[in-house]
Amino acid sequence: MSNVKLGLMVIGLFFIIHISSVFATPSTLIWAPSTDIQPYGKIHLGADLYFPTNGKYTNSDNYDQHNYALQVYGPTFSLLSDKPENNLLGKVWEPLGKMMAEAGFDYKKGLGSYYDTYPWYFNSKVGLPEDAYFKNMPALAIGVYDAGVKRNKTNNNIWYFRGAKTVSIGKINLGRFSAGYFNGNGRLLRDKDGLRDNSGPMYAWERVMSEISDKLWICVDYQASQSSYGALNFGFSWNFTKDFSVIAGYDLYNNHDLSDTITLQFDFNF
Repeated sequence: MSNVKLGLMVIGLFFIIHISSVFATPSTLIWAPSTDIQPYGKIHLGADLYFPTNGKYTNSDNYDQHNYALQVYGPTFSLLSDKPENNLLGKVWEPLGKMMAEAGFDYKKGLGSYYDTYPWYFNSKVGLPEDAYFKNMPALAIGVYDAGVKRNKTNNNIWYFRGAKTVSIGKINLGRFSAGYFNGNGRLLRDKDGLRDNSGPMYAWERVMSEISDKLWICVDYQASQSSYGALNFGFSWNFTKDFSVIAGYDLYNNHDLSDTITLQFDFNF
């Protein structure tokens, strides 16, 4: 890839993030954002439910609020196709080749009256699929999520970068491994002692269990910190149809003062 194309790709990537960060919701694993991008021409609608497994809630003075977003609803829209001829910018976009982007928003309910007054959160993501420009190239994604509308109250603004690669030994598929790093609003993301804890690594392993069914996917993912974003999560999904799937997961928070949660996520494509 020429230096000109590489430069255009970097410029385009940051341009899209800045113009779309007022719109978006990222595709996720069980918990943290993945490198996946919604397919072009589809509208994705997600409904997430979080059920605490015991009665422990965060203290009302703790501004790190997202552990108990009991209901989360939101659409995600694909902004770019990996086929330049499909994009609004046409050949202007062609040097960027396989780059894709998605955008959406979330409505969150169940955080308590202090936060439910401002229920809208916006995020965005741009990325490249595996093997986009050369063989064995990992998937890459950069984005922001949970950008709330109230300054120093809901604007958690979690920026992240992530890479992912499917690994095989011969004909044996070991699954897809990913790693990344995130950084959020230090005024809001705090540990159990109220100290700033707003960044850290993200790791995940996932695999389609084709030996059982191509509809079955399993995953383990981890996000660091003792803020309410920090958790070890595991679960599975089942594709009932090509446009409807359900994810079931369990979330073990790094801050043990918080209740673990059971996650149910319903995903629809139109």
